[in-house]
Amino acid sequence: MMSRSYTNLLDLASGNFPVMGREKKRLPRVMTVPGVISELDDDQANSVSSDVPSSVIQDRVIIVANQLPVKAKRRPDNKGWSFSWDEDSLLLQLKDGLPEEMEVLYVGSLRVEIDLTEQDDVSQLLLDKFKCVPAFLPNDILNKFYHGFCKQHLWPLFHYMLPFSANHGGRFDRSLWEAYVAANKIFSQRVIEILNPEDDYVWIHDYHLMVLPTFLRRRFNRLRMGFFLHSPFPSSEIYRTLPVREEILKALLNSDLIGFHTFDYARHFLSCCSRMLGLEYQSKRGYIGLEYYGRTVGIKIMPVGIHMGQIESVLRLADKEWRVGELRQQFEGKTVLLGVDDMDIFKGVNLKLLAMEQLLKQHPKWQGRAVLVQIANPARGRGRDLEEIQDEISVSCERINKTFGRPGYEPIVFIDRPISLSERTAYYTIAECVVVTAVRDGMNLTPYEYIVSRQGDSGSESSSELSGPKKSMLVVSEFIGCSPSLSGAIRINPWNVEATAEAMNEAISMNDSEKQLRHEKHYRYVSTHDVAYWSRSFFQDMERTCKDHFRRRCWGIGLSFGFRVVALDPNFRKLSIDAIESAYIKSKHRAILLDYDGTVMPQTSINKSPSDEVISIINMLCSDDKNTVFVVSGRGKDSLGKWFSPCKKLGIAAEHGYFMRWRAEEPWKTIGQSNDFGWVQMAEPVMKLYTESTDGSHIETKESALVWHHRDADPGFGSTQAKEMLDHLESVLANEPVAVKRGQSIVEVKPQGVSKGLVAEKIFAAMAEGGKQADFVLCIGDDRSDEDMFEIIGDATTSGVLSSNSSVFACTVGQKPKITCRPVIKDDSRVNRTYHICSWRTDLELQEMHE
Repeated sequence: MMSRSYTNLLDLASGNFPVMGREKKRLPRVMTVPGVISELDDDQANSVSSDVPSSVIQDRVIIVANQLPVKAKRRPDNKGWSFSWDEDSLLLQLKDGLPEEMEVLYVGSLRVEIDLTEQDDVSQLLLDKFKCVPAFLPNDILNKFYHGFCKQHLWPLFHYMLPFSANHGGRFDRSLWEAYVAANKIFSQRVIEILNPEDDYVWIHDYHLMVLPTFLRRRFNRLRMGFFLHSPFPSSEIYRTLPVREEILKALLNSDLIGFHTFDYARHFLSCCSRMLGLEYQSKRGYIGLEYYGRTVGIKIMPVGIHMGQIESVLRLADKEWRVGELRQQFEGKTVLLGVDDMDIFKGVNLKLLAMEQLLKQHPKWQGRAVLVQIANPARGRGRDLEEIQDEISVSCERINKTFGRPGYEPIVFIDRPISLSERTAYYTIAECVVVTAVRDGMNLTPYEYIVSRQGDSGSESSSELSGPKKSMLVVSEFIGCSPSLSGAIRINPWNVEATAEAMNEAISMNDSEKQLRHEKHYRYVSTHDVAYWSRSFFQDMERTCKDHFRRRCWGIGLSFGFRVVALDPNFRKLSIDAIESAYIKSKHRAILLDYDGTVMPQTSINKSPSDEVISIINMLCSDDKNTVFVVSGRGKDSLGKWFSPCKKLGIAAEHGYFMRWRAEEPWKTIGQSNDFGWVQMAEPVMKLYTESTDGSHIETKESALVWHHRDADPGFGSTQAKEMLDHLESVLANEPVAVKRGQSIVEVKPQGVSKGLVAEKIFAAMAEGGKQADFVLCIGDDRSDEDMFEIIGDATTSGVLSSNSSVFACTVGQKPKITCRPVIKDDSRVNRTYHICSWRTDLELQEMHE
């Protein structure tokens, strides 16, 4: 039977999946304590959390990736399988950076197809001997998931290739997306089978499993989970073309820590979150974080390294020594440039060949002397684009060798076959320069391997032959992940063939002392920033990000990929409609304070005047003599007075309280401390300067304030301009009696001492003086200016303006559970005051409560 959470996810994918096959025997769960199942308000999906200490004390980490770090081979008698570790797998190597006492388990698929009748036995064998849990994907799902959505949509898009036509990249196919979701669901089931949510960490790898965090977070709200993307993350202009862009972003944000190789990739991700989800990041003490429904999602920037021990051990192998001697003899008297690339459309292999051709043309002295050895690893994908690239490479090799070749000399040596790490290291050892011309690549560790190989091993013959100063040279594309780390490399734009050719000439012509200095600088970095350093750093950040998980109160809300966890401080309680209704009925004197924009009216509404329904509800509230109802807004008094003219008993505080009146027939009163507005002549020219240079921005002139709006401007540019303007205005107005504040898409200059908190204080004081001390307070807002009202409530209780028995409900609208709350001290006894948080509907449906 398919789980309810799964069917919800499929609602999004809009389609039915084929039957997954018979129910398989599940591996025993490691979790031995009973979970507490709570029903979610929004979608009644199950969320498991446990307050009982786990029976497993030792922390474990579960590494989840598309493929397990094991090799599978059919036995000679064709009865069963034999397995061995894949020593080249990054997943296996990263264990070196994890704590020694930490148990590591792996979840992933196998590279071979396992018959249905053998899957249970294979699963048990892998779990017992390798601590690996295989995820078996049905063939139809596997093809659509990996060769379909991953390789036809995500891989090209993340490498900046758009499907401009049906023949170029292919149109979006929703059935492939459905298969991607189904595959991620299968992976989640395998993780859950071995997961202890109280003690385990989960570390998910790469773009194949980007929606897996939602499946796991849905089941375990407090699960400690990280994700690392090994491919590039494209700019927002590219990523926004993906039809399921928000679903993937929201799924990734269900992780606690998201890792990228470079700042560029992280910056693109943060830009997408800002433009599509309205989330802004903050940098604090060197750490970058995104506030997402009360959770801080960490952003980690750390390029992966190589396994130093593995390379150094290979340098000592006898077959490598033999191969080095053979290669030296083969290329005697030649200067070898080396390229090692996967055969795919983004590695720029043909651009490298064209640059070599240009080098031989522009610098004839290298004809007969310079050789480019290009090693092409087998292609992982398939398709017409790849076939075209292969044909193009073949033609280029033939042409260059025909033009510049001579007996005993071929300028291009193209190796189109799998080679071992030992043989690859031999080529590194004899190469004068490594050239990487990828047009887009996530990381690319070839330069790192080359540097360590050129450093050599002190006990090897090849190293003794390279006695004296070690030297190496790199020509690398500026579009690969390792480029920022290699400051001594010659960086090139691979599309500029002429510049690449000149860079290659410079690299092999450089004097030895310069090559030595560059090599030493690179070797220091590569040897200290290895794969263990990378995994250790990521895991430490994941521990830091997750340290408050079990202290916070969490609720899972939302359907499908809209699911997210709202995490609140323990002092917060989720708003109970029954509680507020009961308190409302029992109370005698009520204060109801409502913000306008974003609370009474949606921020996105173009027509800002209140609807007839809102007017009717507010009039109904005002008609009760026990209620004192105020709209507290930053808007001008004329607009608010006109819009709420039908509400005769409604109190209005305009321009954050600078103007105030208790009823419609009463005159407006000014409660500001200063009537000097000479600062306007100083602030307005500054705002006009930024308005002219920021398309979509405008200035709102109020009687007591100036407000610069940038909601309709480009989000990134508008935010940058707002920060700059804030600094500019604070400098210009430093000696004026004004406050310069930044809010949601605004920068405001207003007189000092004017705030919504002061309005609330005056309302409570006036009610107490009139013998109607408020015993029920409902305060609803949506941004920072409203938090002034929330904070003043505690002070009002301490001063006696509010009764210690008052029922107080401070609510925020939207996705920002970020209100300050504190206990109140009165008469040396601790008064328990509960601050509530809710996501109140913007049409203020208080009618039911009133009735």
